[in-house]
Amino acid sequence: MTDLAVHSPYTDAREAPVLLLVGSGYRPYREYILAAVSQHYRLWLLDSHEATWQLRYCAGATRVDTRDADAVREAALAVGESLRVVGVFTYDETQVVSCARLAQDLGLPGSPPEAITNCRDKAATRATLAAAGVPQPASVVVTTAEEALGAAERIGYPVIVKARGMAASFGVVRADDAADIAAAFAAADGADFMDLPRYPANVLVEEYLTGPEISVDAVIHDGEVTPTVIAHKRLGLEPYFEETGHDVDARDPLFEDEELLRQLRDIHRALGLTHGATHSEFKLTPRGPRLVEVNARLGGDLIPYLGLLATGVDPTVAAAHAAAGRRADLTPVHRKAAAVRFLLPEGRCRTVEVVTHTDRFGPTVHETGITADPGDELDLPPAAFFTRYGHVVAVGEDMGQVQEDLREPWRLLELRAEALPD
Repeated sequence: MTDLAVHSPYTDAREAPVLLLVGSGYRPYREYILAAVSQHYRLWLLDSHEATWQLRYCAGATRVDTRDADAVREAALAVGESLRVVGVFTYDETQVVSCARLAQDLGLPGSPPEAITNCRDKAATRATLAAAGVPQPASVVVTTAEEALGAAERIGYPVIVKARGMAASFGVVRADDAADIAAAFAAADGADFMDLPRYPANVLVEEYLTGPEISVDAVIHDGEVTPTVIAHKRLGLEPYFEETGHDVDARDPLFEDEELLRQLRDIHRALGLTHGATHSEFKLTPRGPRLVEVNARLGGDLIPYLGLLATGVDPTVAAAHAAAGRRADLTPVHRKAAAVRFLLPEGRCRTVEVVTHTDRFGPTVHETGITADPGDELDLPPAAFFTRYGHVVAVGEDMGQVQEDLREPWRLLELRAEALPD
């Protein structure tokens, strides 16, 4: 981001309470979180990789296999022997369940591990919410392409075929008719992202929801749910659901939408979420909001950063406070519009360079980020997902101007690449 300087409110940094941060993520999309939260807490990083760039924001770091819950617990206890640990904080999808268990073991704030598990398992989410009377799309768990075909015939085309336990739209495919089912099932069943778990019955076939898609980031304190960011999602590359951008407006009327807010509260209550941060995705259908999925973590794709730019209030700090059992002040400082666009290649290629054309920037362009190095190979779904070469962020008083300045983002960040055979 543009300014990653750390300014702690504590005159003596040793006075700041300690948060255990489990996993640090991909630097271009996550450094802003460490920069912000480290102004309020001393962070002690527990990560599978040797800490490098993270050390600027951390009081210390322990290298530990984060897939080994017992090893992470031992490392956490060792930190607690000398420092006052007040919470366990993660935004890593692979760590949310184990961190909930760790917080419970250490007597620290957090939602019950069972609630977090019900978020990670999309089939459990559907079953729990349906039992609580929350409106849900039709959803069937299947184990084979034949079962998927039968489920699709009962639900009616088009349908969504998706992996039960993935994230970031990996393994999510739209099937328009029976001829699409076998390939959609194979893509969903074969999806692999960040070593997330597979299930014996690994695929869901769901009713296709029409309408625009949004996400709602929220914090929970003692069971009270407060939205922090509402983002309007942009998708591309049908029949896949590659996220190409998000638009956030602090004046969004959805912040006052009674049905959306009621469903948000009902969802969190039914799942048993009591402390922490969530990222829920909805379709705004003709019948009202319908949940796509709920994740027990901060949103990715720089969505919380857009929320900060739009309101002046940092959702990442609010999430850290929730992890420590503290209530955040979420009163907006200002009300602006902010958006991001992600840049994808036209096809399979090898990166030569990415060129920034600052002379083409409109008045609201705030910053750019390059996420492909020379020599990197890029491709498109279904061969590869999440192979972006950069992004552009804009912020201004008017959403129309922000969107206009991001209308052709590839002109602002130009990919020069060598085409490769498919």
